[in-house]
Order: sequence, then structure tokens, then C-alpha cells
Amino acid sequence: MKPKRDPPPVRVYVKVNSDFDATGAVTPRAIIWADGRSFRIDAVRDYRPASTREDGREGDCYTVIIRGEEKQLFFERTKTVFGGRLGRWWVECRGAAAL
Repeated sequence: MKPKRDPPPVRVYVKVNSDFDATGAVTPRAIIWADGRSFRIDAVRDYRPASTREDGREGDCYTVIIRGEEKQLFFERTKTVFGGRLGRWWVECRGAAAL
């Protein structure tokens, strides 16, 4: 019998409240799910440039602390500009989309 495998992670796009400083650096402050649940980001532990393997899009990965747990929050830059839209935020989830 084959061992049961965890489902692959799925990309879930979320709303993120962020602050921008005078230099343009962004600091995410809260993640808001489509169903209205909101999770305050207690701290940003790390930031690094990151790109997605599937489509090569440029972006950033933020290691954040939410309720004492370390999570990964991604910002995906769009290559085309649709008005003021420059990119979108997402998280990887397995199974039920919950932090």
C-alpha cells in the first residue's frame, strides 16, 4: 500500500495591508483572507527577492511572524501595468486555506 501523500501546496491570493516608508520600502502589516478573516503580522523576520519557477515572474518573499508562527508571504510583480496595479500578494496553503 502506498503511503498517503500530502496534497501539493496551492497559491492563495490575499489582500495585504502594508506601510511604505519614504524610500519606497514596503512593510506588510496584516493579511486579509477573501472570507474577511484578518491576521496581524507581528514582525517581518526576513525579506528576499524571489521568483516563481513555473512562470519566471519576479517577486519578493517575506518571512513574517503571525501569532508566534513563522510564515512565508510572497509578492508577485506583474509584468504589465493595469492602472495602478503593480503586483499581488499570495501565500502557499495545503488543504484548507488557513493560517
